[in-house]
Amino acid sequence: MSDIHFDVGRLHEAYRGGLAVGDVIATIYTRIEAADDPGIFIHLAPKEDLLAAAETLGPFDPVAKPLWGIPFAVKDNIDVAGMPTTAACAEYTYWPEKDATVVARLKAAGALVVGKTNLDQFATGLVGVRTPWPIPRNAIDEALVPGGSSSGSAVATARCIVSFALGTDTAGSGRIPAGLNNIVGLKPTVGALSATGVVPACRTLDCVSVFALTVDDAYRVFTVAAARDAADAYSRDVAVQPLAMRPPVLSVGIPAKADLKFFGDTAMQAGFDASLAMLSRLGCRLVEIPFGDFYATANLLYEGAWVAERYAAIRDFMEINEAALHPVTRKIIGGARNLSAADAFRGLYALQAYKAKLAPVIASVDLFCVPTAPTHYALDAVLADPITTNSRLGTYTNFVNLLDMCGIAVPTGRRGDGLPMSVTLLAPAGRDALSAMLARDLHAASGLPLGATGWPQPGLQPAAQPARDGMIDLVVVGAHLSGMPLNGQLNQLGAHFLRATRTAAAYKLYALAGQPVPKPGLIRVADGGMRIDVEVWRLEPDAFGRFVAAIPPPLGIGTIELDDGTPAKGFLVETAGLDGASDISSFGGWRRFVARGKDMADQSEKQQNWPAGVSS
Repeated sequence: MSDIHFDVGRLHEAYRGGLAVGDVIATIYTRIEAADDPGIFIHLAPKEDLLAAAETLGPFDPVAKPLWGIPFAVKDNIDVAGMPTTAACAEYTYWPEKDATVVARLKAAGALVVGKTNLDQFATGLVGVRTPWPIPRNAIDEALVPGGSSSGSAVATARCIVSFALGTDTAGSGRIPAGLNNIVGLKPTVGALSATGVVPACRTLDCVSVFALTVDDAYRVFTVAAARDAADAYSRDVAVQPLAMRPPVLSVGIPAKADLKFFGDTAMQAGFDASLAMLSRLGCRLVEIPFGDFYATANLLYEGAWVAERYAAIRDFMEINEAALHPVTRKIIGGARNLSAADAFRGLYALQAYKAKLAPVIASVDLFCVPTAPTHYALDAVLADPITTNSRLGTYTNFVNLLDMCGIAVPTGRRGDGLPMSVTLLAPAGRDALSAMLARDLHAASGLPLGATGWPQPGLQPAAQPARDGMIDLVVVGAHLSGMPLNGQLNQLGAHFLRATRTAAAYKLYALAGQPVPKPGLIRVADGGMRIDVEVWRLEPDAFGRFVAAIPPPLGIGTIELDDGTPAKGFLVETAGLDGASDISSFGGWRRFVARGKDMADQSEKQQNWPAGVSS
């Protein structure tokens, strides 16, 4: 049974075919023994307790219990009833009487807790070595650090001891270990998953994260676990969207070449370039963004307010048990004693200024792609210089929660030296589904095996359709197409991409004159009409009404007949708006017209730069 695949889809298929939960549980303990890594778990559930929990599941029913029989691990700063919570500090140990809210939701969905995993003490670190327990061994290359602070959770997932694991993420703890162990690390919107029952690090920034073998699995766990929790003052309502078909063109912000930081790691730089090439092949439009203000925001995390917040979380314990802390943890958190309230407010003011400055930058693209980490560090290098190495690992992670962004780390290949390559896709709060949609396609394109198993990826699950009940389909033809300048207006209204299609052969398309943002006009004609490329998006009625109210003349909303004969509301132009317009129907759509114009501009620029006497 050691070859049982633990990704959720294939494991459920095996259950459907008659696999017993007891066989899965036996496999878990066989894999733990084979891993021979005492650093993964701080507490492991006895096999008989896991079997007893399995007995309460009832017959296999993945509809009522979407995680039926799925084994998972929990970072040991998250409460599980009947298991100790240590936060990797033995003297801090307590025995919770109830599960953390997120654990309770996963158990109710049929998932089985295997044990509590090791971490950087009090979730302070990105390296995974700041623990009094043995250091977990990186699942891909034991010379590397495992990444932290959620080290044990990442290694347990990569070794397929569990199907998924919970971590926490304040500064990158749910992403760095994923990148180092060739797995997916989903860092949701802060507040989407309850933090009730979680030992805080920075309470205002903390979020529970998910490690999984595939994006589909990570997102499935997210959909089960996400819910507003009245017991958590930082919890909030976040609409959990299905993993639908992603828009055909996405604008992806990337750090400007001059701003990229790899600290001399040319293999990581080459790996990132290769990852960007994959995004381009998937239809993404890459946009270079100055990153200086993102880095400056990241630097705030270990200054003033947020160091003080870590101290506040464990102050009472630390004042009595300071010697119990790991030396590096003690140094970092203890530094808060030299800070004043004025220092904290200074940090808060600086963050607010960066938020205001970066808000239009973040809104200018659909999402961002950054290296998950700028470099990899060997265990010896981190032990020799724990502060500098840890700081560098957070280059592309530390600013994310401060700026209220969600993200997902996804493997994209192997570097030239064979080590794991990973990027992180980032999006504004609440757009977890969009980053996951692109991440699943990127992971599939990589062709990588799952974690450290060597097993091939399962086929992608069919894309879900956005809910139809009460929603209105909107046909867009020009500047609101995916990847175009005004598409962000749809995203801000919570619109969902439905499909790319064409109109019936009854329309003409014109490039309108005098528009501040270039845009076309679609008009139905009696004769000589053509099929025009369009996209269909879906909106809530209130959002549709607000969108229509903001449409300037000469455009309006009418009924458009699509190529399959179905009608939908969409953009049409008034006849009077065609004065000075150019008929571009022969291009078949606005995107092809714009691309042709860019090609001609590029060609003209090349000709201007040719030496004298050279012609086309």
